[in-house]
Amino acid sequence: MPDDRSRSWPGQGPDPRRRAPQGPHGQGPHRPQQPWQQQPPQQQPPRAYRPEPPPMSGGPELMTHHAYEEPAGYDDGRPVDDDGKPVLTPEQRKKRRWKITRRVAYACVGLFFVLPAIAFVITYFLVDVPSPTEVAQNQSQAVTYLYADGSAMGKDVPRGGNRVLLSPEQIPDVMKHAAIATEDDSFETNSGFDIGGLLRAAYNQATGGTGGGSTISQQYIKKATDNDAPTLTRKWTELAKSFKMNQTYEKKDIITAYLNIIYFGRGAYGVGAASQAFFHKDAKDLSFSEAALLAGLIQQPGRSENDKVAHDRWNTALDRMVKNNYISAADRAAAQFPTPIPLEDSKQQAGAPPAFVVQQVKDELAAHDIPEDRYYSGGFQVQTTIDPKAQQAAEQAATDAMKGQVDDNLLNALVAVDPKTGGVLAYYGGKPIVQVNGQDQAGRDWAATPQNPGSSMKPFDLTAFLKMGKGLDATFDGSNNRTFDGRVVRNAGPGSSCSQQCTVAEAMERSANTVFYDMVLNQTHQAPVKEAAKQAGVKVKEDGGQSIISTKDNNISLGGGETQITPLDMASAYATFAANGQHRDRHFVLKVTNAQNEVAYEAPTDAKAAFDSDSDKSRQIAGNVTEALKPVIGFSHLKCPNGHECAGKTGTQQHTKTAGEPSWAANANSQTWMVGYTPSVSVAAWVGGDGNKPLHGKNNSPIYGSTIAGPMWQKFLSLYLTGKPGEKFDKVDRIGGEVPAPPSDVATTTGSTPADENPGGDDDGGGNGDDHGHGNDHGQSSSPESTPKHTKSSPTPKETPSTEGDPGN
Repeated sequence: MPDDRSRSWPGQGPDPRRRAPQGPHGQGPHRPQQPWQQQPPQQQPPRAYRPEPPPMSGGPELMTHHAYEEPAGYDDGRPVDDDGKPVLTPEQRKKRRWKITRRVAYACVGLFFVLPAIAFVITYFLVDVPSPTEVAQNQSQAVTYLYADGSAMGKDVPRGGNRVLLSPEQIPDVMKHAAIATEDDSFETNSGFDIGGLLRAAYNQATGGTGGGSTISQQYIKKATDNDAPTLTRKWTELAKSFKMNQTYEKKDIITAYLNIIYFGRGAYGVGAASQAFFHKDAKDLSFSEAALLAGLIQQPGRSENDKVAHDRWNTALDRMVKNNYISAADRAAAQFPTPIPLEDSKQQAGAPPAFVVQQVKDELAAHDIPEDRYYSGGFQVQTTIDPKAQQAAEQAATDAMKGQVDDNLLNALVAVDPKTGGVLAYYGGKPIVQVNGQDQAGRDWAATPQNPGSSMKPFDLTAFLKMGKGLDATFDGSNNRTFDGRVVRNAGPGSSCSQQCTVAEAMERSANTVFYDMVLNQTHQAPVKEAAKQAGVKVKEDGGQSIISTKDNNISLGGGETQITPLDMASAYATFAANGQHRDRHFVLKVTNAQNEVAYEAPTDAKAAFDSDSDKSRQIAGNVTEALKPVIGFSHLKCPNGHECAGKTGTQQHTKTAGEPSWAANANSQTWMVGYTPSVSVAAWVGGDGNKPLHGKNNSPIYGSTIAGPMWQKFLSLYLTGKPGEKFDKVDRIGGEVPAPPSDVATTTGSTPADENPGGDDDGGGNGDDHGHGNDHGQSSSPESTPKHTKSSPTPKETPSTEGDPGN
């Protein structure tokens, strides 16, 4: 039988793929070794199993026909993991990590360095640095004011409108040094931006801190372009312009340009205008102390008239000047605060809008991203909420109320608010210019100055009571001389007391102190009264407002002690009652348009239920307050215009006599109020003094809420509502029904008045009160009573002295 290895394929010779066995080294045919010639088998390394390729069908396939794939788990003998991937040695893993790291580093360098560098170079050549002359032209734009009906009110012209740009030689080194030390102590060495400052600013923003990293060059660009948008594009362009500015100009030219355009307050742009506005001198004559004040105000120019802010910023500037070796420690120690001259920008000029209205508008716009330094640079037109007829009526009523008065300490203010919009219809804060030692000075805005509200606080007591579900028919002991924790609370006069079963409605009409003191001390407590006032519209200091409502004792119930509210807040809060419990934020601005006639700001018109999340419940509470306040008008000998319904409350704060004052001061009052409303207007009229001053009317008689403030309120309504359709309040259901409250002469200790303080209140004599004596605001008069003072060792309870009843005329 032939050997298989020599077998041929059909049609062919011997198989060419097969060869005859060869001997060692290819020499001759192979012969099997004999047992004694065989070598022991050598150990071979294990290798992964490799299965045979699948059999070919239809004849052999060429390698070009099929790409053979290695099965999972096979890698030329190297170990593999469960996923079929080769297991790398530690050295191989290290090389692979380093390779990835290098590639990431190359990408980061390109992304964060190379590309930004290229972009920065491109930006550098595309941007231009605005000149101070161009900037000055844009900053010197007057702001046009319009009344609510679109008629012209006047123009507010910036003080620096005609300023001359100063040269480097005209600005003293002490002013330059003060600005550098305060705003950018690396100015002399940086290239337009400070990397450390940028990192600090980024950290502060990330952690919620304050403080930026802008250099003087960056501040110049920001003011020059009037662009403070919090965008990366703006910041990027600002950096490029700052850098270009430092490559183009010398440092002395950069600091000069900066000081020629920066805003200092008082409407003054540039140090030349500021030195005149604050010190009435040329910039070259500024002392280092005056320069420090101006430099310090750069950060807070809108608060230049705040004495505390001015002192703080002045001290900061001086300390930094010492740190930078611009002044000596001895100069710092000897420095005296440079008191600015009186605020001349508040002077009324022909064609100018009311100064106090302008300031309120500025404050409102500053809260909506139009600060004072931008205010004069936008070519703005401000349409206010002020009604020309209402403003004229307010000024006339306030002026007429003071005619014939002989007390030079008397001051007054009047504010009117539209309950349907929250817009301020009229605003009179007193005289804008006053005489002090024969010289004109800016007057104080008394409409924005908090004062003790006296009994005009009682509607908020009632609101808190109504929110508890109790109503006007609930009864209290309204008799005089009630004792609370060892203190005797008195009503103002015979007309202010009622029976031991006095309803809340009657107590409000008579302004019975004992009822409301008891109500707050023992039922509502103090915090809900404060909350009710805030819900109505009183803006307290902790919320960014001016008013103060103290809950540390029960003086809040009678509007005394530390509780002080501005006339603007009182008009706004009572407007919520007039609006059926719907609160709208008070505002002075309807709309602001810029030089391109684009709307830059528009007042919101949203309303919300004030006293309860349920608008119907809030409406019912407000309606019950109105029902209680309607009889007060006639009881205080005041009248509502024909065809209109009115509701309101008087208030009086008694003066606390001090040593050296005349005897009549013991029965004098220091603050008086009349706050009331119709469905279409809420009005707060205030007549008082600057602090605790004994005030008197004609013939040295005490003044009350119904003697000067009341008639001023009444005259305004008469002038403003003449010719307008009559109006009535909406009717609502009474809350609580019959909810008797048993009389209690001895109150709990909750919220009690400290033993060494007078219980606040309605003219109670503790200086914390209101319409009591002088005015129960009720139109009742009585002869003055004197109450002996008791020492702490006295066995008899202390009394709160009463004063004359409010004569109501």
